[in-house]
Amino acid sequence: MGVRYAVIFEQAERNWAAYVPDLPGCITTGSSLEETERNIREAIEGHLKTLREFGDPVPQPTSVARDIEIQPAA
Repeated sequence: MGVRYAVIFEQAERNWAAYVPDLPGCITTGSSLEETERNIREAIEGHLKTLREFGDPVPQPTSVARDIEIQPAA
């Protein structure tokens, strides 16, 4: 079974960005949400590989991202 890291996606004016709170420095961008998702998956894999190669500990996921719905103000 794989490990699941929370990923935050943010839409900018002309592209998308993504980062992983549990893996500082693991960030990427893309021209679409789908491209950014592919890029962050690759970035996570590369980040974890580099940590292992240098003998650094691999952080366990602790962050959780959820959508919270609120009612607009009247």
